[in-house]
Amino acid sequence: MSRPPASTLAVRPIRHISGELSVPGDKSLSHRAVLFSALADGTTVITGFRPGEDCVCTMRALQAMGASIEVESKTSLIVHGTSGKLQPPLEPLDCGNSGTAMRLMAGILAAQPFGSRLIGDASLSGRPMKRIVDPLRLMGAKIQGRGQNHTAPLEIEGGSLTGIDYTLPVASAQLKSCLLLAGLFANGTTSVTEKTPTRDHTERLLAHFHAPPVIDLHPESAAKTVRVRGGSRLHARDFKVPGDFSSAAFWIAAAAAFPGSDLTITNLGLNGTRTGLLSVLLRMGAHLQETISDSSCEPAGVVRVFGRKLRGTRVAGVEIANVIDELPIIAVTAALAEGPTEIRDARELRVKETDRIAAMAKNLRAFGVPVDEHDDGMTIHGGAPINAAKVGSFGDHRIAMSCAILGLFAKGETVIEDTNCIATSYPTFREDLVKIAYFQDTGFASLLSPRR
Repeated sequence: MSRPPASTLAVRPIRHISGELSVPGDKSLSHRAVLFSALADGTTVITGFRPGEDCVCTMRALQAMGASIEVESKTSLIVHGTSGKLQPPLEPLDCGNSGTAMRLMAGILAAQPFGSRLIGDASLSGRPMKRIVDPLRLMGAKIQGRGQNHTAPLEIEGGSLTGIDYTLPVASAQLKSCLLLAGLFANGTTSVTEKTPTRDHTERLLAHFHAPPVIDLHPESAAKTVRVRGGSRLHARDFKVPGDFSSAAFWIAAAAAFPGSDLTITNLGLNGTRTGLLSVLLRMGAHLQETISDSSCEPAGVVRVFGRKLRGTRVAGVEIANVIDELPIIAVTAALAEGPTEIRDARELRVKETDRIAAMAKNLRAFGVPVDEHDDGMTIHGGAPINAAKVGSFGDHRIAMSCAILGLFAKGETVIEDTNCIATSYPTFREDLVKIAYFQDTGFASLLSPRR
């Protein structure tokens, strides 16, 4: 995949944040909805689909394997299911920057009667896939990556699989989903036990598409076991994707940390396995109102945020899995709060699109924020003056957007370099920023011309 010219995002200080906003459809759900629809019997209409590059990569890969997908609009798809019978792709399947696409499709492809190759961009090709390769091999899969960590490209020779009982060594919804999807095609039952709760979108969508898993809770701990039976068939059912909580997190955090703000976010996904940020902000002293209006497949509703001065907190333990994608913006919120905030038990951040611990620590220091970096997290000493900075994105969309939010609170103009990565998940980030942020001068946030 050729890389487009680098672009730069410049932001200036704000006077306040207010208004009403709806964010693009949930990225995790968009990936899964199009995957499940393509594997199902019959035709599914998906509305609210996330049109970012990550989800489009999943859609194109399915089209390359024979799924007929009509794009009615950027956010509306009509998917004609294949009844689980995909066709051999003529070329490698490009997952772009999406770890979700690669890990979930690997589970499906491991059971198909043909060979396939999964590739990605430079960032994705550096991310370890060993965590899915090992258990898929236990199921009988023939799958191989590069080196000890089995990085992409992944070579998969599909074939017969056998269900296994597997306990996740790390809290990973992608790993859980990969194995459950492989289990749909395996002989016997596949059981996946997670010691720490992770997002449960796959379990909910299995039930939505008429193949409900068996779920056993372990009352003596937070553990949960999910079982799927091989040969279970998915049946088409229309699905509406709610707004993405991880995208809304940038605006929720910004409004919460700016005294006097009043921001409402509508049609927002409020799945309890995704909204840990709200609990963190409440501990920091935030004033939030959450209202669930739709609880059918995925809970959705409205969050209203009132800005006030925040205080530091500690984020660690079982809470980490619920806020793993929001930790960069939590680090920014910590810089704006009074006192220290400690983030621990977050080694997973080391193997995201970039090493998010090292990247955020470096960028926060550039803004004048004192940071102590730990192997599994960081301690941010909030309350220091925020100075405008010129920082890099490290090719990571969450780093880029988090630093843009911090720039709203800085003195002077902040520049974030190499922001093409934002398009992979949130193409309308700039437009949404302009909708709710009132700037101190007329030089509102702008995407500068690409540099060639």
